[in-house]
Amino acid sequence: MRVHILQHVPFEGPGSILQLLALRNAKVSITRMFESDPLPLVDDFDALIALGGPMSVNDEESLPWLRPEKALVRDSVDAGRAVLGICLGAQLIASSLGARVYAGDNKEIGWFPVRPVPHMTASFTFPTSVEVFHWHGETFDLPRGAIHLAQSDGCLHQAFQVGDRAIGLQFHLETTPESADSIISNCRHELVRAKYVQTEDELRAVKAERYRGINALMSEVLAYITR
Repeated sequence: MRVHILQHVPFEGPGSILQLLALRNAKVSITRMFESDPLPLVDDFDALIALGGPMSVNDEESLPWLRPEKALVRDSVDAGRAVLGICLGAQLIASSLGARVYAGDNKEIGWFPVRPVPHMTASFTFPTSVEVFHWHGETFDLPRGAIHLAQSDGCLHQAFQVGDRAIGLQFHLETTPESADSIISNCRHELVRAKYVQTEDELRAVKAERYRGINALMSEVLAYITR
């Protein structure tokens, strides 16, 4: 399996995803958007993973690479590739498919529960309630035809699925203690106390087993879209 990763900033990497892909003997390539790496062609990979980042998908004027990146994401979904979008990556999927991305009612930074949205369509199913790692201030409308998979008290659209093999996650299941430290160290200015924003001390007090729990759920997501 050939997996291509779109990375937007140096301090938000793939976290546990690389180890999970190594266990499946996947061949992994990475476009580092912050280094102006060239984008691949849709035929160059079997699965596409778009990671997070502090920018907005609406910043096309200041970040012109967003336009071709959105086109690649859209073409990958249309071609039936396995596609996973995480945080900014989920917003890229939504935007590339014509949905609106905008500031949410709440910033969510820290560990908060998400719960599945009941529906009758075959799709990925989340646990009844699971605490996951969040770091976002924007949200999105669901793309036309998308299945709403998960929500939280702080944000209605937490996860969605398009077709059989594309999933957008507003939250982070790939986070490890090391990757959490990286984003905290680079984005601690965003830790302004609010209802759904935890303190740095709270974020750093999280035990390793909680990271292992969300990494296991990430493994299930990857297995689902690449089945």
